[in-house]
Amino acid sequence: MEISVTVNGKTYRHNVPPRLLLVHYLREQLNLTGAHVGCDTSQCGACVVDVNAQSVKSCTMLAVQADGAQVTTIEGLATNGAYHPMQESFWEMHGLQCGFCTPGMIMSATALLQRNSNPTDAEIRHALEGNLCRCTGYENIVKAVRHAAQQGRAGSNGSMHQGAKPEVPESAEELEHPRRDDGVPEKPETVGDWEGENAGVDETTPMGQGGM
Repeated sequence: MEISVTVNGKTYRHNVPPRLLLVHYLREQLNLTGAHVGCDTSQCGACVVDVNAQSVKSCTMLAVQADGAQVTTIEGLATNGAYHPMQESFWEMHGLQCGFCTPGMIMSATALLQRNSNPTDAEIRHALEGNLCRCTGYENIVKAVRHAAQQGRAGSNGSMHQGAKPEVPESAEELEHPRRDDGVPEKPETVGDWEGENAGVDETTPMGQGGM
């Protein structure tokens, strides 16, 4: 079947099988691989995109159903090379770990703020019920959405943090010692510091003293 779909501002025309899913059309025909296929059962939300201003799981929609539609994927959120405020918030507040669920999370969260610019934490959690994350425990995801909402209410335009995203990729040393919510130490912690913290040991207390 012949379809015409506008994706991220560009119109595409293809002859597609009637049973082709939108997510496979985006990934395989248009090479827009940000929408992930995570479950094949419409449960995980990794494939969420925006269709005619509605948040949609693209694994539940046929490509032919998008004929004539306006579709936005995670690749289309950035403007003129500047990250979307929600993308920056996920980076700033560490709302991702492996990153597999992140595109769907960001798309769902962006849709939430479009209809509710000042959601409560409960409303954020409810809006993201259809998106599963296997890594972060959701706390930083909620913080990221809250942060984006706060920045939006502050009236920022385009990029929220002009200096937040490094001009060049992080060094190997920075990647080994990622930022934390309470800021970046002037010098990265040592492996010993991290091991002590993860074990619940106060670094001022000798091992074996003052245990649990």
